[in-house]
Amino acid sequence: MTDTLASPAALTAADRCDRCSAAARVRAVLSTGGELLFCNHHAQEHGARLEQLAAVIHRSRDEQ
Repeated sequence: MTDTLASPAALTAADRCDRCSAAARVRAVLSTGGELLFCNHHAQEHGARLEQLAAVIHRSRDEQ
C-alpha cells in the first residue's frame, strides 16, 4: 500500500466502512478510479490485496 500524508477529501463522520459500517478511517483509491472506505481493522485485513492492486491509501488525520 502507498500511504500519503494528505487526503484529497477528508473523511467525515458520515463516511462508513464498506465492510462493516464502522467509522471509515482509510480511503483506498484504486487504479481503476474507484475507491473503498475501511475502518482500521478492515484496512489491515485487506492491506496485502490493496497493495497488489497498487491502491493509493489515504488515512484520516487522526490516524496519522
